[in-house]
Amino acid sequence: MKLLICAIVCVFSLSACSTASILNATIPSSGYAVHKDIAYDKDPRQKLDIYVPDHAKNAPVIVFFYGGSWRMGSKDDYLFLGQAFASKGFITVIADYRLYPQVHFPQFVEDGASAFHWVHQHIASYHGNKNAVFLAGHSAGGFIAMMLTADTHYLKQAGANISWVKGTIGIAGPYDFLPFTDPKIAAVFSNTKDADTQPINYMNGIRPPIFLATGEDDTDVKPSNTIRLTTRLKQLNSPVETHFYPDTGHIGIILSLAHRFRHKSPLLDDIARFVEASLE
Repeated sequence: MKLLICAIVCVFSLSACSTASILNATIPSSGYAVHKDIAYDKDPRQKLDIYVPDHAKNAPVIVFFYGGSWRMGSKDDYLFLGQAFASKGFITVIADYRLYPQVHFPQFVEDGASAFHWVHQHIASYHGNKNAVFLAGHSAGGFIAMMLTADTHYLKQAGANISWVKGTIGIAGPYDFLPFTDPKIAAVFSNTKDADTQPINYMNGIRPPIFLATGEDDTDVKPSNTIRLTTRLKQLNSPVETHFYPDTGHIGIILSLAHRFRHKSPLLDDIARFVEASLE
């Protein structure tokens, strides 16, 4: 167990070690099929994996973007998440996107929009319901999902529409994080005015239902991001559901979706209830 925990910390931290295979080896391999490395655009980073539950038929779809400070990450590390959502009957799409220094903001958000458009156009071929597609993300990926929801021009630019988003799930995301205090983060956003980089600044009306989750002990992306976005959405009378998980940090909250760690928080069940309620 100690080896497993060490491996998991490496996977989700900003270190160079890549030991996702250790975590993935603990994940059940039955109950779903995986369709890997499907191109949604031309760049080698613009590919996605699709996890389809057995016997899926017109199933809800979650398009997920992972974290990594917009500098690193791979869809291959997220078997645990695809299996988690598949266990609830949801098709899961995990998309790679271009990273800094290959690109700066907002190119990775544009990749998110392109991936979402591809899913809407093609997910029926994988037994998914194109009218029940949710955006989701953790950390930097939560930023992408929320920026697509807040600044709707990215979806329009990709040929999509905010009306195609059934709901958005943000897990420990940075939504209102000025001023930039980390030079590495500042570099990612250096081509754009600071105020134009914040999802909260584009929340100016009713949006699809939003689910926000954060760990109370998160010191990497402070819960104040979630608190301030919740306040803004409530001011706009835009539907929002917010969860704070005690004794949970930045890595722990996403880890609690993994098969052997679901006792750590009810996050998976809470997301499933949100998805199902949004479909009613």
